[in-house]
Amino acid sequence: MLRKLHSVAGLVFGLTLALLAGTGAILSLDPTLERIQARSGDGVIAELAVKVATNHPQIERLERSTNGVFIVSFATAQGYDTVQVDPVTGADLGPWKSSATMRWIRDLHRSLLAGDIGKAVAGTNAAVMAVLGVTGLLLLAAVLGGWRRLGRRVRSTGANRWHAVIGRVALVGLTVSALTGVWMSLATFEIVSDGGPSTPTFPEAIAGATPAPVGTLAALQQVHVDDLRRLTWPVAGDPTDVFGLQTAEGSGYVDQATGQLLNWQSRSAAQKVWGWVYSLHTGQGLWWFGLLLGVSALAAPVLAGTGGWIWWKRRASRPRVAGAVPMAKAEIIILVGSEGGATWGFAATLARALADAGHKFHLGAMNDAGVIPNAKALILLTATYGDGDAPTSATRFLSRLEQMNKVPVAVLGFGDRGFPAYCGFAEIVSAQLVNAGWQALLPLTRIDRQSVRDFSFWGEALGQAIGIPLELHHRIATPKTLPLKLVERQTFGHEVGTPSAILRFEMNQGVKLPRFEAGDLLGVIAPGTDVPRFYSLASNRKDGFIEIAVRRMPDGLCSGYLHELVLGDEIHAFVRANPGFRAAKGRAPVIFVATGCGVGPVIGLLRHMQPERPSALYFGVRDPESDFLYQRETDAMLADGRLSRRVMAFSRCGDRARVQDRLRENAEELVHHIQTGGQVLICGNAIMARDVAEAFTAILAPTELAVAQLKAAGRYREDVY
Repeated sequence: MLRKLHSVAGLVFGLTLALLAGTGAILSLDPTLERIQARSGDGVIAELAVKVATNHPQIERLERSTNGVFIVSFATAQGYDTVQVDPVTGADLGPWKSSATMRWIRDLHRSLLAGDIGKAVAGTNAAVMAVLGVTGLLLLAAVLGGWRRLGRRVRSTGANRWHAVIGRVALVGLTVSALTGVWMSLATFEIVSDGGPSTPTFPEAIAGATPAPVGTLAALQQVHVDDLRRLTWPVAGDPTDVFGLQTAEGSGYVDQATGQLLNWQSRSAAQKVWGWVYSLHTGQGLWWFGLLLGVSALAAPVLAGTGGWIWWKRRASRPRVAGAVPMAKAEIIILVGSEGGATWGFAATLARALADAGHKFHLGAMNDAGVIPNAKALILLTATYGDGDAPTSATRFLSRLEQMNKVPVAVLGFGDRGFPAYCGFAEIVSAQLVNAGWQALLPLTRIDRQSVRDFSFWGEALGQAIGIPLELHHRIATPKTLPLKLVERQTFGHEVGTPSAILRFEMNQGVKLPRFEAGDLLGVIAPGTDVPRFYSLASNRKDGFIEIAVRRMPDGLCSGYLHELVLGDEIHAFVRANPGFRAAKGRAPVIFVATGCGVGPVIGLLRHMQPERPSALYFGVRDPESDFLYQRETDAMLADGRLSRRVMAFSRCGDRARVQDRLRENAEELVHHIQTGGQVLICGNAIMARDVAEAFTAILAPTELAVAQLKAAGRYREDVY
């Protein structure tokens, strides 16, 4: 519901909000520009009044703007003129005129140049901006896994990442502008008070004695120049008229003969509230805050653009498959829970395969779930949003379970093992279905990082469960590839039967590398195949090259292709972000655990580690004489302090230990590092990762910490295959 409210409000009001924010950003410069021209005053108003009245005998008023500029208005033969004056000497500093351009922009911002109707529209947009701020904050907390993690790194990519990061930075400024804008709009239509008139009752019984020199008036001798708001002179030759005085504390009148303060009226609470609302919205009197508001306002057009792009991508990703029938007529129902759209592609592949097998199917969102009278099976494909929450198209599914008749069901979860809540929503759905008595066609299955191979295996199992041969040949749309030339290679592991290679590639001369970091993924498409194989990067853009460590797998088409490359050969590949596998910023300890070629991304991270940061590498290989990847480089890192400690485990020689054994042997040290804020990063195969998790569970048992708790805090991250 929150996500839908946020999206609809942003789409409907996006352009108007961008316009109002853009004009607001321009107006935010006004207080600063005025403040630059301001000069500090000294002394009391009586002294300054004498100086300016001497220079301008026909003076009408002296005022100090909220940003500290002193202005004098006086009569001339042509009418009235206004100049800025020096508050110390009273000398003229030049003409003072407001900019016609800024007046036009201010009218556009306040009313869209459409009178009261425009003011109402502007106020409505301010209210919408406030709603977007609140819903955006709630959604961001859900994405990051809770309120305590609001300051953590946003692990999305592309428009999603920019939308979240920029929204988080600008949130306070935009929300303050929105809420104060709503208040000012309500005050315009007299729904709330703007403090009312600040002019006290005009004194009636004035003696009309001879006016005294303005510099001798007692009331004006008690007001410092920086407290002045406005001083209005009496009409020349009229002894019954009075000075009008406004200060930061209130307003009243001054008898021009006696200097007595008359009918003084202090500012009311409502007027003070209005003053703060006005200052917080415009920056008037708070020039530095106005600049912050202006910078925040510049984010609104960007947020509107990225938000619209996210919505369009999500909408465009929902496929239409020929042969689909209404849910009430379908034999097999496929329902999808998707956030970014990728899950819909897998669902479409399944739907086409069922259509080819002659089955009537329905393909829809999990939110559309309802009574399914004729279905023989229900198949749920769902991603996970944030910390185990439902993705956009599945937010209402669990609340509709009671309305649905029970049929055999299969749940397939999509996610990334590097995230704390890997396939968390799929687990919740599966558990609730089991508790409600639904028959499971298959056990809950998880697909890591859109693995086409695992999806195909699941399809075979599903076909057996429903009694039809089912082959799922899914193709992931790949981005534009880059030509990469092999410039260096090192080979290992032939003696122990695990050929591995470190491959370093460069772009052609004059071509810039794309943006990437160590731990991101390189997608390689081997000749004769359509499906990319992903390898974790052992370098980042600053290194000036792309490097991967690749083990040759039995019958592995892509790994075999890479191992056959010779220097000078060219491959075509692309980079995909993997923000779930990063070392946290700061100086807290980092514990790396890797086996075989899994050490590649770890090396990429260590290359840029600060020497003063504690770091330990637990590295498992078969034989140090054969497959000790990066031995020389880690030796150098130990020497210069980028790596504090290296603990090796050799499974084919010595005590035949594995990394989990070395972890248990160093339990006390590991507990200390973790209790002082340390992070654990694991890279290698899934079996190793499972064994390492079990080892850490045992190591942390005497403490109040747990692996699940560390994962939720982003302090236990895995990049496994």
